[in-house]
Amino acid sequence: MAADPRGFLARLRARVNRGSSWLADLLPGRQIDAALLEDLETRLLAADVGVEATGEILAGLQRAVERRELADAEALLRALGDALLAIVQPVEQPLLVDPARRPFVILVVGVNGSGKTTTIGKLARRLRDEGRSVMLAAGDTFRAAAVEQLRAWAERNNVPMIAQQPGADPAAVVFDALQAARARHIDVLIADTAGRLHTQSHLMDELAKIARVLRKLDPDAPHEVLLVLDAGLGQNALRQAEQFRQAIGVTGIVLTKLDGTAKGGVLVAIARRFGLPIRFVGVGEQAGDFGGFNAQAYVDGLLRPLPENAA
Repeated sequence: MAADPRGFLARLRARVNRGSSWLADLLPGRQIDAALLEDLETRLLAADVGVEATGEILAGLQRAVERRELADAEALLRALGDALLAIVQPVEQPLLVDPARRPFVILVVGVNGSGKTTTIGKLARRLRDEGRSVMLAAGDTFRAAAVEQLRAWAERNNVPMIAQQPGADPAAVVFDALQAARARHIDVLIADTAGRLHTQSHLMDELAKIARVLRKLDPDAPHEVLLVLDAGLGQNALRQAEQFRQAIGVTGIVLTKLDGTAKGGVLVAIARRFGLPIRFVGVGEQAGDFGGFNAQAYVDGLLRPLPENAA
């Protein structure tokens, strides 16, 4: 049985931008004036909400102030929450595994250090707990420890894994894995790929090759391309999203390490710029710290965080 999501939502609300208090100490007791709005703009930019989203939010708040719709700082806080929610709620789109596409192929991409392998392991556990059969494909054949790291997750989750020798053609590994998943009637195949810099065009081309090879067996594969982004990268995460989207056509995003940064507002910037579904977020190292994105809990965490012991 899948874990109760309510515990994860409490952790999300408690840990977004943990330790920064970038809004909690701004508004209480203050009058709404130009100085307060300027301070708010500075905080939003510092949290990596981004120039576009910050400008849009502040313009809306300024219009409300001019119309005398906001009586005090508390009303401003509510209006800010509504503005943030309007941006991020549309990207609250859970991953839906289509049972008619079997195996449902998920290609996981991202740069080194983003939390890609950990995401694969936690996603495999989540899908298994939902009653689905899962197989992993070790498509990162360049990094010596990559296969062993993925194998550790496969063993921990009691799911099969397909791998070849280090240096093997990643497209061939994933192709073989799809054949094996079909033969074993597996529900979901999750394929790892080599962590790569978004500026390495030859490695980005390799991702496109993997997709082409998969389509020889299944014209619709991969059915989901999950891009794993580290929230701590701030605005660089937007550049990564743009490059990966151009290279392979990202269909969903996993934003990791929201608990370890004062730049968790980058999720707003990503939502505003791309409108790509945010499938999952991570707020810690434990299995229970990974879950589906919930826009309301995220915004509440930015504006009215729960104490850590509540999570």
